[in-house]
Amino acid sequence: MVKRLPRLLPFTEEHNQFREMVADFIANDCVPRHEEWEKAGEVTRDVWEKAGKLGMICPNFPEEYGGLGLDFLYNVIVIEELAKAASSGFFISLHADVIAPYVLHYANDEQKKRWLPGIINGTKILSIGMTEPGTGSDLAAVTTKAEDKGDYFLLNGSKTFISNGYLSDLCIVVARTGEGQGGISLLMVERGMEGFERGRKLKKIGLHAQDTSELHFNDVKVPKANLIGRLNAGFRYLMQSLAQERLVLAISNIASAEVVLDQTVKYCNERRAFGKPIGAFQNTRFSLVDMYVEQEAARSYCDRIVELHMKGEATPAQASAVKLQCSELLQAHVSKCLQFFGGYGFMMEYPIAKAYLDCRVQTIYAGTSEIMREIVSKNLGLAST
Repeated sequence: MVKRLPRLLPFTEEHNQFREMVADFIANDCVPRHEEWEKAGEVTRDVWEKAGKLGMICPNFPEEYGGLGLDFLYNVIVIEELAKAASSGFFISLHADVIAPYVLHYANDEQKKRWLPGIINGTKILSIGMTEPGTGSDLAAVTTKAEDKGDYFLLNGSKTFISNGYLSDLCIVVARTGEGQGGISLLMVERGMEGFERGRKLKKIGLHAQDTSELHFNDVKVPKANLIGRLNAGFRYLMQSLAQERLVLAISNIASAEVVLDQTVKYCNERRAFGKPIGAFQNTRFSLVDMYVEQEAARSYCDRIVELHMKGEATPAQASAVKLQCSELLQAHVSKCLQFFGGYGFMMEYPIAKAYLDCRVQTIYAGTSEIMREIVSKNLGLAST
């Protein structure tokens, strides 16, 4: 195990005990089943419910809805332990840290009481329908339309690349209810609503245990009671919430990178070539050292942004910057580390091969690296055409 600096985040003994519980659960209930989940293209629902009973889902949410009322560091622990175990199919962070906050922050009291208990206990799995076949990262260009019919909205359109899309019971759909950025609203579509259909379960390069699908809405009658927040305020809600999504991915990415480096250092000390461990060759040593130094810097930066986020002080540009840094770092380090495994690195029985496949999407989803650079460039005061 590579020796690293103490964390900047103020983890307490209670946090450490929670981490041990989470790690045990993942080791016993997730890791042994991951190959089965990868073949099925989805995780089983029982693991969601068990995690809910253990308080792993939305531990920072209020107790009145079933949460534990704890700080965000408990969420960080769940994110990190899943990343360390490469349990990429069980996408708790998307559910708990990306989507559920829309309900907590923007839903009314009746909606919170109706949806949050199931969200927190793992019986109601969440997805969010943002991306469309022709829009990509341009959320202002969504064409899925919700027509006001008096007592309900008539929803028509399609979404793609929807994580948790196949399993989800509740889907927050980004829909057009007016013109331009100011004409977007968030609607909660529930499993069983007539006209709400799952499309293909999409085949991906990596994340094979994570269900990703197309969603289709054909004349779905969504009650007005399922409008989240104010009409035509959806774009603003999305912009306010994307910062945490990007920070969550950065937390996961740096944890994954550290594990990959640990595995590679161990392998380089054990694997011999030309009469000595491959870790004894200068090129190997220097490359591993460079990665270690880069990870220590990225970890410190990530922890600092988490601290600011917990105080409500982190900016969208800072979240974008750390997501850019950690996702690009993960991708580069996994590729470098795989090289040291030689032919074995190309074999799926070695964790490095799975890490190589799973990491490729990290610079794409939640905003591509190019979008992150655009956001950060504005923070630098650079003009854009």
